[in-house]
Amino acid sequence: MILSTKVFGLPLEIIVIVMLLLIVVLGVVLAITARQLTNISRKYYALTSGKKAKDLEDIMLTRFNEMDKIKARMKKYHKDHKTFKGHLDSCYNKMGLVKYDAFDSMAGELSFSLALLNDENSGLVLTSMHSKQGCYTYAKEIIKGDSYIALSNEEKEAIKKAKTIDEEIEALTNEPDDEDLM
Repeated sequence: MILSTKVFGLPLEIIVIVMLLLIVVLGVVLAITARQLTNISRKYYALTSGKKAKDLEDIMLTRFNEMDKIKARMKKYHKDHKTFKGHLDSCYNKMGLVKYDAFDSMAGELSFSLALLNDENSGLVLTSMHSKQGCYTYAKEIIKGDSYIALSNEEKEAIKKAKTIDEEIEALTNEPDDEDLM
C-alpha cells in the first residue's frame, strides 16, 4: 500500500524530486565556491609567505615611493623634451637642393641653390654659380617661405623642395605626430 500525501497541494513525490534537484544544484555551487576559495587562499599564501604585515606595509610604501620618483622623473623628462623641441624649432631642419648648369658653356651641374629652412619655413637660400671666370655665391634670407629679394627659378624650386620634405617623410613613415598621441 502506497501512501500518497499532499503537501501544499502537491504530491509528496514531486516535492522530494524538486528538493533533490535543489540539493544537486547547491552541491555544484558549493564545489565552484570551494575551488575559487582554494585559488584565492593559494594566492594569499604566496603573497604573505614568510612575511609579516609590517613587511607587506614596508613593501607597499617602497613601491609607492618608487612610483612617486618615476612620476617626478617623467615630469622632468617632459619638461626637457619641450625645451629641446623649442630649440629644434629654431634650427634648420628642412633642406632643398637644386643642381644645375648656370651657363650654357659649362657642364656637370656645378652650380646649385640650397634652401635651409626651419619649421616656420624661415631661413636662407645659398646659391653658387660656377663659371670659367670663377664661382659666385649669394645668400638670400627667407621669411615664412618668401624673400624680399627676387628669387631665381632654381631658388624657388629649392625652397619648394625644402617645404615639402615633411610631407614626403610623413607619407613614407605613416607615423602620427607627437601632438596626435597626447
